[in-house]
Amino acid sequence: MTASQTPLLIKRYASRRLYNTETSDYVTLEDIAAFIRAGRDVQIIDLKTGDDLTRQYLLQIITEHESKGDNVLPINVLTDLVRSYADQAQSFVPDFLSQSFDMFKKQQEGLIENFQKAIPDPMAAFGGIEEWQKRQQEFLGAMMGGWGKKPAPETPEPAAEDLDTIKKQLAELQAKLSKL
Repeated sequence: MTASQTPLLIKRYASRRLYNTETSDYVTLEDIAAFIRAGRDVQIIDLKTGDDLTRQYLLQIITEHESKGDNVLPINVLTDLVRSYADQAQSFVPDFLSQSFDMFKKQQEGLIENFQKAIPDPMAAFGGIEEWQKRQQEFLGAMMGGWGKKPAPETPEPAAEDLDTIKKQLAELQAKLSKL
């Protein structure tokens, strides 16, 4: 096994501190979650008893994320999981969940791979960031249909007849003012 295939060994001391054996430093639950998100498997062992605590810590990480509002597991799934501990379905639930997640990961990887084959560089397909922004503005303009924009005030050129009329009215006003 290579280093990336072997699980990262984390030791839990009696003080409940978690120790990363690769980097020789203490880690937090968030650090462990980051290792897992990066694709690394971890194994957490109690230093004193040698018990494998990985499952408990992974559940704690999930619980903390769920309590922060990162709701990934719907209530009905959580309820069904609790029920599975009390009935005969308990024996096949872990295998079913494992196979379901494996299938989900494979489908997700396939989608990403197909997207990357279709458009290796999405920004280049749009001609760079400037072109992308221009197209986005054009799209929004077409979708909005000018809604929300103030129309430019129209200032039509007065016709020659209108100018004559205005001059005549102005002359009349001046005559009235001079009489006062």
